[in-house]
Amino acid sequence: MELCTYRVNVTGTVQGVGFRPFIYALAQRYLVTGTVSNNSQGVEILLNTDTLTLRQFLIAIEYESPPLASIDTIAHEEVTYQAFEDFQIIETQEAGEVTVNIPPDVSICSACEKELFDPNNRRYKYPFITCTYCGVRYSIIYDLPYDRANTSMKFFKMCEACEAEYTNPLDRRYHAQPIGCWECGPKLQLVGRGVPTPTPIDETVKLLLEGNIIAVKGVGGYHLMCDATNVEAISKLRERKHRPTKPFAVMVRDMEMARELGDINSYEEKLLSSKERPIVLLQSKGSHMGLPLQVAPNISRIGLFLPYTPLHLLLLDKLQRPLIATSANVTDEPICMNLEELEKLQGVYDYVLEHDRLIVNGCDDSVLMVVKEKHIMLRRARGYAPVSVKLPFALKDNVLALGANQKSTIAIGFDDQVILSPHIGDLNSIGSVEYYEKNIETLKRIYDFKPQIITHDKHPQYESSKYAKGNHKGLLLREVQHHYAHILGVMAEKQLRGKVLGVAFDGTGYGDDGHLWGGEFLVCDYDGYERVAHLNYFKLLGGAKAIKEPKRVALSLLFDLYGEEAIRLDNPTIQAFTDVELRTYYLSWQKGLNAPLSSSVGRLFDAVASLLGVCHVMSFEGESGMLLEELYDTSVAGHYSFGYDDGIIDVLPMIKALLEESDATVAVSKFFHTLVEMIAVVYEKYRNLPLLCSGGVFQNRVLLKLLLDKFPHAQVPNLFPPNDGGIALGQVFANIDKMKEKND
Repeated sequence: MELCTYRVNVTGTVQGVGFRPFIYALAQRYLVTGTVSNNSQGVEILLNTDTLTLRQFLIAIEYESPPLASIDTIAHEEVTYQAFEDFQIIETQEAGEVTVNIPPDVSICSACEKELFDPNNRRYKYPFITCTYCGVRYSIIYDLPYDRANTSMKFFKMCEACEAEYTNPLDRRYHAQPIGCWECGPKLQLVGRGVPTPTPIDETVKLLLEGNIIAVKGVGGYHLMCDATNVEAISKLRERKHRPTKPFAVMVRDMEMARELGDINSYEEKLLSSKERPIVLLQSKGSHMGLPLQVAPNISRIGLFLPYTPLHLLLLDKLQRPLIATSANVTDEPICMNLEELEKLQGVYDYVLEHDRLIVNGCDDSVLMVVKEKHIMLRRARGYAPVSVKLPFALKDNVLALGANQKSTIAIGFDDQVILSPHIGDLNSIGSVEYYEKNIETLKRIYDFKPQIITHDKHPQYESSKYAKGNHKGLLLREVQHHYAHILGVMAEKQLRGKVLGVAFDGTGYGDDGHLWGGEFLVCDYDGYERVAHLNYFKLLGGAKAIKEPKRVALSLLFDLYGEEAIRLDNPTIQAFTDVELRTYYLSWQKGLNAPLSSSVGRLFDAVASLLGVCHVMSFEGESGMLLEELYDTSVAGHYSFGYDDGIIDVLPMIKALLEESDATVAVSKFFHTLVEMIAVVYEKYRNLPLLCSGGVFQNRVLLKLLLDKFPHAQVPNLFPPNDGGIALGQVFANIDKMKEKND
């Protein structure tokens, strides 16, 4: 057959994942000549071959690609003939618009783990062992393409042995950008002992066993770590971090240790041991297995994860017991990335296990749970982000989507894809806003992205909205209603085009009428939405304070039901206030002073928790919902009545019946059933439409399971969080009038 020259372009996550050596090996197998290189779009291959061999080569690319690779497109074309004597991996080609995906950080691979514990290996117990198929990526990147010179590893000069591996196309460490060893790579240091120690890991384990709290520098930031079996150490960490009841995540050595602490099904085990190594929320086996109740007070769920770095493995192998591993951050601020930021937590930790590889991009741990064999993303971060989402349309203009204010993420949209950032967090402090803006600048820099449209939430007080309305002259600003963005995010993930019935249940979202929505039913598509039903409004006494004090919401509902007579009720909510407070809040309710209207299902959860004496003041977001989960009983049947007229769901009949219930378990169980029944009643009119559900309330595993039991076809986000972490993705999709259909 006649030899021709073909150019093959591969896009997706194809840099930093061993793709070029994979192509090199294919070239040896098929006896073809040519070149392979990275460029700003992905990987470019030039081949001298015949048409039959080319077809086999392309099939091999698609079906045999490296485990960390994710291919979006493979395109080929015949070009002017070039004579190649052999096949070579050549230097990165820089030209063109940047569209290649940023590779996420992933866990240590089995080959590196084997070498880590092999006394005959030159990297024996080296805390930063890595290869082309594992380790840090996004957290060390300054720019794309993903070459060592564009990462924080550029500050480490390779020794001869590492360079020989790095430059050998047939070696597992060929172009492994974080490559290093005891001689030339990053080093550990235990800070706080006064004098340097030659055995920082051994010393750290000793300190942990003594009950100390250690700040350990990891991949995308620091963890605060202590012995998870030591009640005194856990109590000390809670007191110092001002975190009285919020559950701590626990890192375990292996699946055997994980099974001792939690009930784990096959799907959960697969997630725990995946290359992403997320925190997975599991059913706890309780304190009798050696884990104190102080790890997760008042709840029967536990967040477990496996070690994902060689450093973690070395610590746990020596310690042989589970570790509390919680993000090192000041409340409402992002995870600390360097010693300067960590100084804000002085007094929380006792010592620091530090290393000298710079963290360029912070990235927290990802959190997932499994409901009815579906994984639900609660925080999309390390291992899963940044992520590229293909659009069913091509954008005419570049779109910067700024997300919301809680669980914040940002997104950039160009051509037919969206790049969604990792979890950023709540924008409630100067530090968190600065971190938010840094993430925007990072994506803009790496992708050489210049926005033409900025989309943001309608809430005028959100920091993201303030950023949008800052110095952005010449750019089109577009407000996107919060709950519409929630549903658009699910439509984006599921690649849906037509009308849907979207159910958006959350804590707060600024509505078109200026009230705080959160119990919404929207018939929508990419062109817009109609609010076809919602919960009746109730007042949030004290405004924003009601978000952290469920008793205020409950009291408001009691006033709605009984007026001033509510003050004389024998109820846990009434008992949570003084007489003076009750009189004051009644006047506030009566006159609507500092009492905004809300239709929020999240606040309804809070109210029920207070009315039943479960929770009057929350120490962390979502606490009331978690506590109600604990009271749910599968043996309880039935639901409470509620009103439904002209699109308004009246919850007061349910509240009245709930107050008359003598058993809190029955009351909570029927409350959950009633929420699902509300969805059923509204959906009856729209059964011809797909049912999509999103919003932070659908992170509640009991509600979500009941929903999927009744509506197996209901679609909820799986790749992105139902909370506000998916808002930015939906905001990009709100630019339908700025899109054009892709050519089929």
